[in-house]
Amino acid sequence: MKRLMSSTSPQTLRLVALFLALLATVLFFSTQIDGYLSGRMFNRIATSAAVVLPIAVGQAIVVMTRNIDLSAGSTLGVVAYITGQTLGTMPDLHPALVVLMAMGFGAAAGAINGILIAFGRVPSIIVTLGTLALFRSFLVEYSNATTITTASLPVWLVDLPQKVLFSLGPLEMRLTVVLALAVCVIVGLALSRLRVARRFLAVGSNPDAVQMAGINSAWVVFVAFVLSGALAGLSGFIFLAKFGNITVVAGLGFELKSIAAVVVGGVSIMGGSGSILGVLMGTVLVDTIDNSLTRWDLVSEFWRDALLGMLIMAAVTVDTLASRSLTRLRGRSGGGQ
Repeated sequence: MKRLMSSTSPQTLRLVALFLALLATVLFFSTQIDGYLSGRMFNRIATSAAVVLPIAVGQAIVVMTRNIDLSAGSTLGVVAYITGQTLGTMPDLHPALVVLMAMGFGAAAGAINGILIAFGRVPSIIVTLGTLALFRSFLVEYSNATTITTASLPVWLVDLPQKVLFSLGPLEMRLTVVLALAVCVIVGLALSRLRVARRFLAVGSNPDAVQMAGINSAWVVFVAFVLSGALAGLSGFIFLAKFGNITVVAGLGFELKSIAAVVVGGVSIMGGSGSILGVLMGTVLVDTIDNSLTRWDLVSEFWRDALLGMLIMAAVTVDTLASRSLTRLRGRSGGGQ
């Protein structure tokens, strides 16, 4: 058993552990909630996870560079509101243009973070904590306490969350879910196949060595935050389509959800390692727990957020202990050869 663990990559072990945790979660709640194992519950979790997934992928790219983006939820809220307001005055905009516009707004917010962190050398936790409050305050002032309503949005956007591309019995694969999965596939392939994309991992793994190799680490970090903002903007678009009614609290708490999905998904908080498949599984696990607790009468709203916090702490602890154990196992295995 020890030999098997020492010869298996930490990332593979994390994915196996995630799958088992997801399976255990589903089995547990199926005994607690009537009608839990149904197509309706699958569709509910899938469409909910589709909102979180792009923002989690963007967060993962930032964390891989040994940084963090606490402003992602506020960016989502600002983008959802501005996009909804724009569509209220220009309902004939092409859907593809609307998506690009939302991602552009998000990228602009990410660029503000990136400039201060990458070129200003200010720690990311300080900058994004500040922009979290700044973007949210901007939304409060800009909106003047008015709400974007479904009635002001074009029909195609209101109908978008219900658009089904294909179905397998009661299980429906909706357009927003496919859009979120497409982000995973594109980013995942880029990180595994493109040398320029793997610089995110290289910068997080050893910034000094990357600098000596001639790679401009500041630009890599800047691009990571721009991508994080753009993907938060995409989540803002999906959020707008899903909920329709957008207030000043839109996206509140999504920074915690995205960090939980990333850390639970096996992306090291110290940077330099992680996979998009793990982020996908982490997002599904976090959203499955969140949606299940909503339907479980024994748990209050407070404990839903508390559990997310405990998940983050547990994931970081397990990741640290597992890394140390694998290092010791490999050291012993290498010493015995």
